[in-house]
Amino acid sequence: MDISIVIPALNEERKIAPDITTAAFFFGEAGLKGEVIVVDDGSTDHTFHNALTAMVPEAVRRWVLRLDKNSGKGAALQAGVRETTGAVVLVADSGTCIPYADALPAYARIRAGEADIALASRVHPDTVICRNRPFARRVVSRAFRGAASLVAKLPKEISDSQCGFKLYRGDVARDLFAGLETKGFVFEVEILLKAKGLNLRIEEFPVHWSCDPDTRLRPGSQAITVFKELRRIRKIMRLDTGASNAHP
Repeated sequence: MDISIVIPALNEERKIAPDITTAAFFFGEAGLKGEVIVVDDGSTDHTFHNALTAMVPEAVRRWVLRLDKNSGKGAALQAGVRETTGAVVLVADSGTCIPYADALPAYARIRAGEADIALASRVHPDTVICRNRPFARRVVSRAFRGAASLVAKLPKEISDSQCGFKLYRGDVARDLFAGLETKGFVFEVEILLKAKGLNLRIEEFPVHWSCDPDTRLRPGSQAITVFKELRRIRKIMRLDTGASNAHP
């Protein structure tokens, strides 16, 4: 299997079928053998049914997982990545904000052994913003980047940790997500800090990005929770560092 696409979904009944179909046809267009894994994170609408009935070519494996209750984006992706079999794992948000073809150069670098993780960045100088976020969301995003750097010590060279379009070498993704402790939407900070600690090669790449106004994330209204999660991640990293430095 060349590539596994994992899409977490919470109450995405209007978007999930087009998401799956777009991802599935991307494989054929790119000449790749792939699978689409959707994780329904405890939706209360028809997300699960619509994911099961979305149009998918016969050559593409479609797997829809359903969590009994809303457990968080990190938990959903942990469940989905566990089931992947691809040499490369692509994690993508619902809404198809970035064309899948934009992933091909990063995919090629990972397959060539030149990178372990590739992050789409909305602030990359070569990124094309087709439809921008409202001003308030941009302010919140900048505030989060500052907090992630200050509180959790996320390296500043990672310019856009929260962009929901990332590629991993398959075994790297399965290892990192297997040990994930942060179940909410700031899980990516933990993943990237652990990857840096393992000296994995992380790159950013430009994309064509369009804002999805129908988002489930409300980081501004959850500022206290976000701050606590970032502090918790920093503690996790300190404990991991202490354990790795301990003498037997």
